[in-house]
Amino acid sequence: MCGIIAIVGKEPVAERLVDGLKRMEYRGYDSAGLCTIHDDELIRRRAEGKLANLVAELTDNPAPGEIGIAHTRWATHGAPTAKNAHPHATAHVALVHNGIIENYKELRAELRKDGRTLESDTDSEVVAQLVSRRIENGETPEEAIANVLPRLRGAFALAIAFRDHPDMLIGARRGSPLVIGYGEGETYIGSDALALAPLTQEISYLEEGDWVVVRQGGATVYDDTNVEVAREIRSSGASAAAVEKGNYRHFMQKEIFEQPTVVAQTLGSYLRQSDNSVALPQFDFDVSSVNRVTIVACGTSFYAGMVAKYWLEQFARVPVDIDVASEFRYREPVLEDGGLALFISQSGETADTLAALRHCKENGQTIGAVVNVPTSTMAREADLLLPTHAGPEIGVASTKAFTCQLAVLAALAAHIAVKKGLMSREEEQTVVAQLLEAPACLNAALDHDDDIASMAHLIAPARDVLYLGRGPDYPLALEGALKLKEISYIHAEGYASGEMKHGPIALIDDDVPVIVLAPSGPLFEKTVSNMEEVRARGGQIVLISDARGLEDAGEGCLATIEMPRVHPLIAPLVYAIPVQLLAYHVACVKGTDVDQPRNLAKSVTVE
Repeated sequence: MCGIIAIVGKEPVAERLVDGLKRMEYRGYDSAGLCTIHDDELIRRRAEGKLANLVAELTDNPAPGEIGIAHTRWATHGAPTAKNAHPHATAHVALVHNGIIENYKELRAELRKDGRTLESDTDSEVVAQLVSRRIENGETPEEAIANVLPRLRGAFALAIAFRDHPDMLIGARRGSPLVIGYGEGETYIGSDALALAPLTQEISYLEEGDWVVVRQGGATVYDDTNVEVAREIRSSGASAAAVEKGNYRHFMQKEIFEQPTVVAQTLGSYLRQSDNSVALPQFDFDVSSVNRVTIVACGTSFYAGMVAKYWLEQFARVPVDIDVASEFRYREPVLEDGGLALFISQSGETADTLAALRHCKENGQTIGAVVNVPTSTMAREADLLLPTHAGPEIGVASTKAFTCQLAVLAALAAHIAVKKGLMSREEEQTVVAQLLEAPACLNAALDHDDDIASMAHLIAPARDVLYLGRGPDYPLALEGALKLKEISYIHAEGYASGEMKHGPIALIDDDVPVIVLAPSGPLFEKTVSNMEEVRARGGQIVLISDARGLEDAGEGCLATIEMPRVHPLIAPLVYAIPVQLLAYHVACVKGTDVDQPRNLAKSVTVE
């Protein structure tokens, strides 16, 4: 989503602001801009498109000043043009905003009735105008903010500069995250700790409804009742080196190849190798009392939840409901006492998922959060925090976060089964042993990268691609189709293999490649039967299986991709690799922007 960085500094800030924006490119954006204060003047520079355009604008028209705000915008209201790029400004105020102001139309009408001219098509500009109007009427910046924030409906993270107060900035958050950083004689505001990593490791997170006055010497935080409060200062642990591609062509490629390491790190937090047992983090909650699990997530995280449904019902015999977060609250779900509501999110800030979390909390559910950012809003609001250890994921298309989520969810399913007395000690040892094999199997899958790259040109010309899988491989079919759509812009759909004959088989002809995920095992023969139905109608098959599966069913396929033979428990982790690599290499053949695909954002902080 949109990115914010702001600096109250002791030396020129424009270059560092741009560097901070570069560190947030992974969030997705379509325009960028900054504003500094110099010689009692707001100096604003904006550009449509990539940051290189803003850099070119700054080369021609520098922005001096030791205090400033900057922003990458992902368009919600108004086209991605320079006119709609942030910061928005009046003669007195400049502002950047993440989120959505839901009541902007009525506020805009009020401002126009008051004779004010709005220059953009955005919802964000109304906030700058409201604050500016109060400044012009004699209020201090603090008074203006305290009066304006209660009038805003929706989600926002704000950073605001004031022409007549060149020693301070004000930040505020409701629904969208905002971080304060503390340096030596400088203070910073950022969308996340990663944006501030080269500047400081000392940070604090604003709580919901907080606003903050930032000066060189530090920050003063107020809660939503305008009472001064203290927020813990902690070490971020964010590494500036974490956002370097190294020798890889793209961040996505790097993150695919990091999976054996990060999955091992994640499993190391949940499994004891000394006795092959599951050891979840300590928490004040008896999982043996869980009588129902509700899983809520979006996108790739939703597919991780779909796999978890198989595991939880198979091992722990707990009924599981699963919803996409954007739909969950609107079907008025029945939430039983004693239920565990499990929320899965890479960022821990996804707006739909966070809203669903709060709905479940209000309805008496115990809240579990599987997140990659342990300081995120979801992590802080959960009763049961289940962190992944994927490290920063920069590519917009999720890869390593997905497999780490699967690792955590498998451990959780086994843990609940053990606590309910449904998994014997011997069975627990077997499950743990299989999970501990996953990193090596992921490495073995990556050994076939060149093979996948060499056949990507067969898929790249397609307009439509279908993915098939059964059991836990069905969510992997959905995930494979999503990956291909996200980064190669090819229309793709995933189906449960047995559903093909109930309609989708009408789509099959010799121009539609069909990717079949079929590890040898109990579901192999049925999946191959469905594959043969496709082949009989001219479908071009790409079979992803192990050596035994390829020997049995690989003849006559358009292409085959060999995977190591693995236990069915860890097959979803291992088979994530080929669908990720296939999407990656097809996108490379097509020449698309792999790390920042069009129209997409990494962290969706608006509903």
